[in-house]
Order: sequence, then structure tokens, then C-alpha cells
Amino acid sequence: MEEMQAAVTAHLDQVSGLVQALSSELRRGMGPAADNLRAFVRAIDWTEPWLMCLMAFHVVLLLTAVGFRRNANLQLFLLFLAYSGVYLAEKMNKYLEEHWKSFASRNYFDRSGVFISVVWSGPLIFISVVSVVCSLIALCQLMVKWKRAELRHRARLARDKLD
Repeated sequence: MEEMQAAVTAHLDQVSGLVQALSSELRRGMGPAADNLRAFVRAIDWTEPWLMCLMAFHVVLLLTAVGFRRNANLQLFLLFLAYSGVYLAEKMNKYLEEHWKSFASRNYFDRSGVFISVVWSGPLIFISVVSVVCSLIALCQLMVKWKRAELRHRARLARDKLD
């Protein structure tokens, strides 16, 4: 019994330490994260043609996802495309790290893949979330339409029974 009590006390001390660490991080606020984000954005030359084309690609893909939100087959294709792009990001990062001189002024492609995650995978995941939300909205509308048709059918059957 004493061993169990000692284990629970040790666990509670560990949890207390974690809560205190989290509390101190939260008290510091979002300042360090915002500073890191600003430094990241400033470190990139956003006027490079390949980065502008990449941003344009993401905008076109997002507009396609929103514009064709009622087309379930296209939404599924966009999801497949987006998730395939995220899946291949690591291999793309390795390839681009080796061949960056042919298209970029600086090597943005680090081994940890932070850059490709931010400019490639992040927007693709966002687009896939938009696509899923659009699909869920369309599904909810279809369910409402189906239920109304079912209720009309039941009312018609009940009316025919009375006649």
C-alpha cells in the first residue's frame, strides 16, 4: 500500500511540474512564437519566381476546391492530390535540397523539412480541410433533401391509406 501511495505521489509531483512548466510558457504569451514566425517570413525571398508559382498553385487549388464544392468526385480527387503531395513532401525536400541551385537563389530545404512543411504541406493540408468541410456541408444538404423526400413519401402513403 505504501508503494502505491509513493507511486501516486511521484506521479502527482511529475504532473504538477508539467502544469507549472505549461503555466510559465502560457504566461510568456505568444511573443516568442510570433517573433520566430516573423523571422521565418523575413528570411525568405518571396519574389523568387518558383515561390510565386507555388503560391499561385495553392491559390488555384483552393479556388478550385471552393468553386467545385458540390462536385463530390472532384473533391475526392483534390483530397487525393493534396494528401499525395503531403506524403511526397519528404522525398521532394531531399530532391530539392540537392538541386536547389537550378531554380533558387538560396537553399531553403533543410534536413528537418521545416520550409517544405510550411510552404508546401501546410497549404495542402489547409486545402484538404476546406475540401472535407465542403464535402460535409454537401452531405448534410443531401441528407436534409433525402429526409424531406422520405417525409413527403410517408405523407403521401398515409393520405392514400385514408382515401
